[in-house]
Amino acid sequence: MCDVEHLLKSNEPWTVYRTMIDILGMDRDDPDAKEARMRMIEDPLVRGLVSELKAFPGEVLSSHKSAGQAYHRLSFLAEIGMDKDDPGIKEIIDRVYELIKDDGIPRLPSLIPERYGGSGEVKDAWALCDAPTTLYSLARIVSAEDDPVRSGSMKLLALAKDNGWPCVVSPELGGFRGPGKKGDPCPYATIIMLKLISAFDDYRDSIEAKNGVECILDLWENSRVKHPYIFYMGDDFRKLKAPFVWYDILNVCDILSRFEFARKDPRLLDMVGLIGSKRGEDGRFRPESEWKAWKGWDFGQKKGPSSWIEFLVCRIEKRMEGLI
Repeated sequence: MCDVEHLLKSNEPWTVYRTMIDILGMDRDDPDAKEARMRMIEDPLVRGLVSELKAFPGEVLSSHKSAGQAYHRLSFLAEIGMDKDDPGIKEIIDRVYELIKDDGIPRLPSLIPERYGGSGEVKDAWALCDAPTTLYSLARIVSAEDDPVRSGSMKLLALAKDNGWPCVVSPELGGFRGPGKKGDPCPYATIIMLKLISAFDDYRDSIEAKNGVECILDLWENSRVKHPYIFYMGDDFRKLKAPFVWYDILNVCDILSRFEFARKDPRLLDMVGLIGSKRGEDGRFRPESEWKAWKGWDFGQKKGPSSWIEFLVCRIEKRMEGLI
């Protein structure tokens, strides 16, 4: 299954570092892990991201599916293991904290055109399809126990319904709501809220987490007939893609596999089995779709294998060890 030796020989230091930490269980202070982490911090691609994010929040948010948005890029830095003491990170984090209002939830400059029910004006606002990602990044880079991070996260947690999380926006965006029935859960908001919850040890087994996981697994089981808010689990959903930006099988399985209670569910096992079936004859995984904003990264192309995608699959399989 997982070819750890191959991952450790990767040219991508973030792949090597996360393999050491997440697959081999090495301590961050282990000399080999420290060396890999330093190579990651000094890598030109990572340094380029850090430099770019000093202008956070960047361009006005008009599409949450835009992989080049600053908050998506910040989430990737959080995923690979950057923290507040790394060069350039404090300046970025300070800018993020400036966007947190009294309710503890970070705003982003957002524009919803009038034809979609918005005002057509740029406003600092949040939606349940961006705020959880920003807070998750802060939880990973700073701490899940940081007061503003926990406060904002708990406010979003409280928006949960029995069937997951709905489409919700901040008061600045008025009564805007996505294209779906009011009582339906938003699949994308639900998975990124689950991701945020996974950062808090005391909520990984909560009723909100269980309801959210059931929402997504039910959508997989009924993928031919249930498409709330026009989120499909069709051919595009099933393509391997990185980094984690949108509603796709690798992102969903990575998030659901963080919850121990979900790992034995046959529906999750089915999804993970489908991912595993995409391993090539050479044992490698290749991106089946790409984000143009990440051109230059090994997962930002479809011509060859990606060690980062292989690592992501390996980490899911590691969590599911003995079950698949």
